[in-house]
Amino acid sequence: HASDEWYILAGREVPEEDRYDGYLQLENGVGMIRLLQNEFDEVFENLEGDDRVREVSLATGGLAYPYLVSMTERIQEIYPNVKANVYKIRNDFFGELITVSGLITGQDLKAQLKDKKLGERLLLPCNMFRSQEEVFLDDVTLSELEETLQVKADIVKSSGQDFIDAIIK
Repeated sequence: HASDEWYILAGREVPEEDRYDGYLQLENGVGMIRLLQNEFDEVFENLEGDDRVREVSLATGGLAYPYLVSMTERIQEIYPNVKANVYKIRNDFFGELITVSGLITGQDLKAQLKDKKLGERLLLPCNMFRSQEEVFLDDVTLSELEETLQVKADIVKSSGQDFIDAIIK
């Protein structure tokens, strides 16, 4: 199977779920976007919305950016007082052609988010961190990032439910 990146760079839709053989290669970026979209849609259809007030920010690589923008816009339609700023982080550390969120570093986040409106929380996908750690690939820690940006950051697991919960709760 080709990774999601191949489909997106070719301007094609990622395949439907049944083409991924049970998502056997998620760790290689094969099916991550489709799985997230499907899980998001499943949870989203049961949301009722309300008038809660919240502002958060999300940081991601260029590859997932349009998908996350679309999902946050849908959330904001039924939660009109929830503001979710989505920031596309350019990968200066490994090079601008690297657009996956799993290779975004702490120093790139610090540099590109330092003057941005972040709200009460900065939401970061778990794949930005070393496995089972709160450390980015460049050895910047989550607490260093929080201190630099003066905002609390949450590591978000990679499911549609976790994505929605991180934004609205």
